[in-house]
Amino acid sequence: MDKSKIKKVVLAYSGGLDTSIIIPWLKENYNNCEVIAVSGNVGQEGELDGLEEKALKTGASKLYIEDLTDEFVDDYIIPTVKAGALYEEYMLGTSFARPVIAKRMVEIALAEGADAIAHGCTGKGNDQVRFELAIKAFAPDMPVIAPWREWNIKSREEEIEYAEAHNIPLKITRETNYSKDKNLWHLSHEGLDLEDAANEPLYEKDGFLEMSVSPLQAPDEPEYVELEFVKGVPVALNGEKKSAKEIILDLNKIGGKNGIGLLDIVENRLVGMKCRGVYETPGGAILYAAHNYLETVTLDKMTAHKKQELSITFAELVYNGQWFTPLREALSAFVDKTQETVTGTVRLKLYKGNIIKAGVKSDYSLYSEELATFGEDHIYNQADSAGFINLYGLPIAVRARLNEKLKK
Repeated sequence: MDKSKIKKVVLAYSGGLDTSIIIPWLKENYNNCEVIAVSGNVGQEGELDGLEEKALKTGASKLYIEDLTDEFVDDYIIPTVKAGALYEEYMLGTSFARPVIAKRMVEIALAEGADAIAHGCTGKGNDQVRFELAIKAFAPDMPVIAPWREWNIKSREEEIEYAEAHNIPLKITRETNYSKDKNLWHLSHEGLDLEDAANEPLYEKDGFLEMSVSPLQAPDEPEYVELEFVKGVPVALNGEKKSAKEIILDLNKIGGKNGIGLLDIVENRLVGMKCRGVYETPGGAILYAAHNYLETVTLDKMTAHKKQELSITFAELVYNGQWFTPLREALSAFVDKTQETVTGTVRLKLYKGNIIKAGVKSDYSLYSEELATFGEDHIYNQADSAGFINLYGLPIAVRARLNEKLKK
């Protein structure tokens, strides 16, 4: 990259530690270039307050704050939930937030005539891949600046020192310096004591959890929720029609106070290493559980099993930053076909971190009480099973006879 040609840069800006110091660093190292900050609002409550003032004071020429929440939910979260996609139990909260932000960044960069796009992702993480693959999908020739792959800063402690030297205000200290990512779907925690996999997360410590409480601190009485779906999409909560975004936000509150959706995981990163993190996904955990529960009665065996297989591939594509690919689009088309009958109502009981099934009904249910009953029925002749077993077991019997013959 010829730095002399970089006059205007669009930066993915959160106001956190990384991106706060990147603005002055870009101006110092790229010929005092103009820096346009872009913050994609994907539901990170509180983190947008005072962001424009901070961006301008640290050297940005302007700040775009783009409300992407509806697009994030409708075009990324819900398709992933319908797919039942989990990456090693992880509900992909950071993973599917990156493509929607990067897509909007490219649109702004092209409109502004920017010479490059910059991001604050580390060279060890997955997000650098997610951002840059999305950028390639919409602006394949756009240069990308990733300071973590260039500068001499080696740790978050050195980042704090740089910020202090440049009078950049921070909301964190060395003692509370978890690496976090927050949106309307989840909150992640990495770093500090969590880097030692032998340490128990500090769930009961004041200030550690933000969306949830520890199950130990949850109410002693269970709480019921009822979710209605139409073709795999949530449309009502406790009998009240709402948008999917509204349902997720309400479920976050309900699930959070009941200690739902905490995940402590050592995951396999795309770049090859294992990383330990703690995720809070209270509403998402409820939504996944309810959707899966409804599918148990509305999908036939072969479709359900094949969908489970493909959900792993779908999750890997999302995790690996390959949202804007033909395969992901093809899998979404398959998923949409499977969801044509995933309509009905699910009831769940929440209690101290547990999600307990409490009933499901659907006009498309394949479950037949008359067939499944242990009592008398008139449509299943149990004597028919003998012939079925003989045919189904024929290869086993043929093999056994051959083995007997070979022993003689």
